[in-house]
Amino acid sequence: MTLFHAALWAEVLKARRSKVPWFTALGFSLAPLMGGLFMVILKDPERARSMGLISAKAQLAAGVADWPTFFGLLAQATAVGGAMLFAIATAWVFGREFSDHTAKELLALPTPREANVGSKFAVVALWTAGLTALVLGIGLAVGAAVGLPGWSTALLWRGAGDLLASAGLTLALMSPVALFASMGRGYLPPLGWAILTIFLAQIVAALGWGAWFPWSVPALFSGLAGPRAAQVGLQSYALVALTCAAGLVGTLAWWHSADQTR
Repeated sequence: MTLFHAALWAEVLKARRSKVPWFTALGFSLAPLMGGLFMVILKDPERARSMGLISAKAQLAAGVADWPTFFGLLAQATAVGGAMLFAIATAWVFGREFSDHTAKELLALPTPREANVGSKFAVVALWTAGLTALVLGIGLAVGAAVGLPGWSTALLWRGAGDLLASAGLTLALMSPVALFASMGRGYLPPLGWAILTIFLAQIVAALGWGAWFPWSVPALFSGLAGPRAAQVGLQSYALVALTCAAGLVGTLAWWHSADQTR
């Protein structure tokens, strides 16, 4: 077993023995369930009103109850909800060493620090991939239970691809969260950063500059603000990649030069 695999196994054990992954899974599972509720309302507004789900004066968002709309909702929920839940996962993986006072021991181990950082990023990637798969699985079950029309295998691949791409773009923006968790030595700085970027992403997108602000790109890609082609371009993906690279390099540099006596 290589040193990286040993570090990865240790990080996986830490996550498996924690309740935080279960809480994030519970929070993310609400997305397809709420999406299914919207589909029920859109499918039969009168019946939903008679059941007390909506009032007589409620204004429903434009859309139809079918599989394409439902897949779009799942992608949007992954982009928006993932910005916070993925940040929680990243902040926990990198910040727990300081809250548990194990950072000094970790830095003093003979294992290369790059292996420790790489294993942490790998766990974050596996964690978020599991959450995305959970959303897709529950979404398919909910959509089938509601009886949505418009199903096709081609649509499944396209919808799943958009969902995974939205999650991937969101995950790419988690490297600065890891950097703030490391520099801030805990949970609060990275979570504060995540909330700030979510807030700014909404404002910048509303002003029409979302394509040039990396944290707005996942939501715009998912179609939250309209057709994707009119919202994002090649520069949007390049900025996300540059942000991801900067966060990775910064995190590696911080851990490489960190003092284990502090």
